[in-house]
Amino acid sequence: MDELIRELKNQGILRSKNIISAFRTVDRADFVPEKMKDLAYLNRPLPIGAEQTISQPATVAFMLEFLQPQKGEKILDVGSGSGWTTALLSHLVGPTGRVEGLERVDDLVEFGRKNLQKYLAKFSWRNAQIRRSGKILGDPENAPYDKILVSASAQELPVELFAQLREGGVMVIPIQNSIWRITKKEGRALTEEFPGFVFVPLLNS
Repeated sequence: MDELIRELKNQGILRSKNIISAFRTVDRADFVPEKMKDLAYLNRPLPIGAEQTISQPATVAFMLEFLQPQKGEKILDVGSGSGWTTALLSHLVGPTGRVEGLERVDDLVEFGRKNLQKYLAKFSWRNAQIRRSGKILGDPENAPYDKILVSASAQELPVELFAQLREGGVMVIPIQNSIWRITKKEGRALTEEFPGFVFVPLLNS
């Protein structure tokens, strides 16, 4: 783990003290299948079943640095997969914050839940959960959110997710082969694009 964090810091990807702390505390090896544990600290995506992957650590660090989660925030994690990003966000928002993880693949919902619960039990926290995503993209019933993290690629900016951001909120999302940071200002989307990434596609069900 230390070598992976050192690599990400040396590449200039991992910079913020709170995000470095989250990477140290939320062990990636606890969120991969048993047969993959020896590979958990490699800087590459790993299969977790159902043709899905746990994202490359560099990509997760890149997205979290742009999202900049803060203590006490309410965050939506779309495409929670193994539960690793949900747990990282849980650490970053702390016990006064809230993270809602959504996953469309039933087997991964259960896998992610088990992994997340083991992590939360270490701190006796109840600030995060993973649910199966519904027919509507995101979680409009519990909106607005301070931040939204999306771990699957959309073809264009999903207006339904943007609507679930509070004013001043930030969404980090892959759109096609770029990562975008979307800031909601006066109801409009201020966008920044960072190209050169590959993700699984974003689907509702």
